[in-house]
Amino acid sequence: MKAVIIGTTTLIAAAGLGLYTWNVSQNATQIPCGDTAVASTAIGGPFELVSETGETVTDTDVITKPTLVYFGYTFCPDVCPLDSARNAQAAYLLEDEGYDIGTVFISIDPDRDTPQVVSDFTENFHEDMIGLTGSAEQVSVASKAYRTYYRKQDGDDEYYLVDHSTQTYLMMPDTGFATFFKRDHTPEQIAEITACFMDTAT
Repeated sequence: MKAVIIGTTTLIAAAGLGLYTWNVSQNATQIPCGDTAVASTAIGGPFELVSETGETVTDTDVITKPTLVYFGYTFCPDVCPLDSARNAQAAYLLEDEGYDIGTVFISIDPDRDTPQVVSDFTENFHEDMIGLTGSAEQVSVASKAYRTYYRKQDGDDEYYLVDHSTQTYLMMPDTGFATFFKRDHTPEQIAEITACFMDTAT
């Protein structure tokens, strides 16, 4: 199992970029289970990616239960491992309360993130976290479906960083997008809001 190296990053501006669709919408409404306003614009959709076992999978293969979905990359020095650890902790809290919740990590760095690299990364956080990668085109399709942002920084061909948005999505298998979580949401808040949505759906 690889250790996750946590350092500093230049992703300061990227944290909020993926949220502009909701923040500027004239149709934003307060969600019933939390504190994030969302617009009527659809979030999520069909994708085809490669799992950490090397198999080609679709969104319906991996989102079979309420699932926390996050886009990041394994070479990310701090934001991605911190967010992934928080999402995993939220999942453990929910599991302790009897909720069946999934976690998914989708790489936006397909050039470096092979299935094995993604597998080693997700194993650090939760034994059931699903890691996904794919071709540049496959990743782009998934990112556009979820309205995320990412851009490879210029510089070293091997040790480059990737600017990206950092929201985590709560996706439901039957109804799709439920809400999103920002970086300042704690594991406890994510667990509480997710449980509310799951209770409402039953």
